[in-house]
Amino acid sequence: MFFLKPKPITLHKISKVVMNFKRLLFLLVLGFTVLGGSVCANGQAENNTPPKESTEAAKVEGGKKEEGGKLDIAKVIFGHISDSHEWHLFTLNHPGGEPTHVSMPLPVVIYHSTKGLMIFSSSKIAEGESYEGVHLQKDMMKEHIVSDDGAKLYDFSITKNVLSMLVGVTILLVVLTKASKKYAGIGAMKAPSGMQNFIELIIIFLRDEVAVPYLGKEYKKYMPLLLTTFFFIWINNLLGLLPGGANFTGNIAVTSCLALISFVVILAKSRKHFWSHLLNPPGVPGAIKPMLVLIEVASLFIKPMALMIRLFANMMAGHIVILALISMIFIFAALNTFVGAGFVPVSLAFTIFIFFLELLVGAIQAFIFTNLTAVFIGQSIEEGHGEHESHDSHEAHAH
Repeated sequence: MFFLKPKPITLHKISKVVMNFKRLLFLLVLGFTVLGGSVCANGQAENNTPPKESTEAAKVEGGKKEEGGKLDIAKVIFGHISDSHEWHLFTLNHPGGEPTHVSMPLPVVIYHSTKGLMIFSSSKIAEGESYEGVHLQKDMMKEHIVSDDGAKLYDFSITKNVLSMLVGVTILLVVLTKASKKYAGIGAMKAPSGMQNFIELIIIFLRDEVAVPYLGKEYKKYMPLLLTTFFFIWINNLLGLLPGGANFTGNIAVTSCLALISFVVILAKSRKHFWSHLLNPPGVPGAIKPMLVLIEVASLFIKPMALMIRLFANMMAGHIVILALISMIFIFAALNTFVGAGFVPVSLAFTIFIFFLELLVGAIQAFIFTNLTAVFIGQSIEEGHGEHESHDSHEAHAH
């Protein structure tokens, strides 16, 4: 009898299954949210239609009720995942009154083209208010500080994402420096313990599974880049999952900067063999070669774009799914109180499940970004077979 040998389950297969499941769940949650929001809006529109005799009375308080009667799920979700000049912590709701938003103001640092450098607290420029000739303007995903007179401004403020990045960098330096000092104290020949053991496990895994297979003998030169990239992305992914955390790695500007660093290293370390195959592919008919060269040159820029979009889309989608699941409680509660209360355990169960899934996704996305960076660098530093053969022949003659 012949027995089929099961294929080993690799990290790539696990990540592929997780990403496919996450995309499916994201589409389902988004569909239910949109459907529930539209039904909620229609129900409120029907229930809030005043009778003719109360029309005049409704005009007195109509402004506030119209503004506060609708639940804007999109504004709530994008308000949590967008960058801002203050760090919103939580909101206290008061029965029959306006909610109290508890936020941490952040320093605003701008250079005004006519007034020069301006530094003040973000609490002085609440939305709709002006301070020293500047005011805050918000859109769906970002806040802008603009001048009242239309003058040019250069914004260097410490926003929520910038502060989150500084916290992540501080944690990264403290953890790795502590592990390094422990190695210096007890030596590399003794068995590690505690956090040092955990850090060493990750470093060895990245060295043996990422750096050595794709970079060969030159892997040591690129290990600092790969380790910094992995730990930086992973720590910030985890910080974004904390209550009130910033969606740092779900920001397209952040992932584009990380991809740009990889792109610069790829170009700076590229060799003659890489460019010769890129601009003059061997073994290709002359009529097809120009079209193939255009495709290869385009692929050179598509690689960092793939790094940028993959990390940004996956992390932002995870935050949206969690927030949408929680928001569905309020959507169904607006339709019927009992339906909303009955949906609470379902929403919480899915939210907890997605939260733990996001813990796995955060590590997987950091690994994928680091792994693809090593692959692209390895392609740029690869030497041709002819160069290896000529080098070996020279060594043979020398001996």
